[in-house]
Amino acid sequence: MASALHIKGIRKTFGSGDKMVEVLKRIDIDVAPGEFLILVGPSGCGKSTLLNIIAGLEEPTEGSLRIGDRDVVGVAPAQRDIAMVFQSYALYPTMSVAENIGFALEMRKVPKADREKRIAEVAAMLQITHLLDRRPAQLSGGQRQRVAMGRALARQPQLFLFDEPLSNLDAKLRVEMRAEIKRLHQVSGITSVYVTHDQIEAMTLGSRIAVMKDGVLQQLGTPDDIYSRPANTYVASFIGSPTMNLIAGRADAISVGGQFDIKGGNLPLKAPTPGLDTLLGVRPEHVTLVDASPWRGEVSVVEPTGADTYVVVKTEAGNVTVRTAPQTTIQPGDKVGLQVSAEQVSWFDAKTGVRL
Repeated sequence: MASALHIKGIRKTFGSGDKMVEVLKRIDIDVAPGEFLILVGPSGCGKSTLLNIIAGLEEPTEGSLRIGDRDVVGVAPAQRDIAMVFQSYALYPTMSVAENIGFALEMRKVPKADREKRIAEVAAMLQITHLLDRRPAQLSGGQRQRVAMGRALARQPQLFLFDEPLSNLDAKLRVEMRAEIKRLHQVSGITSVYVTHDQIEAMTLGSRIAVMKDGVLQQLGTPDDIYSRPANTYVASFIGSPTMNLIAGRADAISVGGQFDIKGGNLPLKAPTPGLDTLLGVRPEHVTLVDASPWRGEVSVVEPTGADTYVVVKTEAGNVTVRTAPQTTIQPGDKVGLQVSAEQVSWFDAKTGVRL
């Protein structure tokens, strides 16, 4: 049965005195039973340290950690009933696939018949039944990662922990394994925490995402919340590829209908705080090229991606990225007009970066 995870006031420091470094700054997250939580952020933001604390590989300096109804601070990793999938596959090279999958069960003195039954179930779930007699050296990277997940699945733990498990795979395999991990979570229903620096993985896998920076939780929400309503400019620029356009300006306090004054012109948009230095945030798909628009610029870059083409327009207010149709005839050097969808914008305080 899936268990809840409660992270309360978790703080982690290394060193002491003048050399003390605070890696985690009072993190609070509640993970519901069966939820798939993503910890995302750049290298050094504290996400792997938090995962290691959940696993019991590190102890927090302050705070409490509960898996289900049990406080596990100070409890050894082996006693937490968790399973972890690492960036490196960490398979035993002298054991077969079947022996690798069943090793944890053997250590727990599970009867051989039950062990073999569980190995067969997990192998069928992962579509690696035909590989059970092979050794890790005879497998591809994707197959090895499936075996590593199978070893974790075989135990039926309360909690799954994933530490950047797809980092060593090529682009095609990463897409395939993303879908596989999502399918396995839907089938198993086990509460999962997944660490990644890849925002595409975060958006496609998670039921909720925790965006971290410098040991601070910046925003916790569904993928749609994070993408459509970022809490600050950091989240806005980190999540999304290409990132959200951020345009500096000031709302006109006099205009009745709403006018946002930017360098080189103005936009017919009503900002929430007139007279305040503000950043307008708008995703590339919510900017359109309109010949008649008074907000104009020059195309500097055209990036075809297959399904879409991204056009970078240099304006007096800064560069703006626009998502267009794949067969666009736009070329670098073209003069174009830009129009923003008023219903799909975000507003941020220019000084603090916080969402208004």
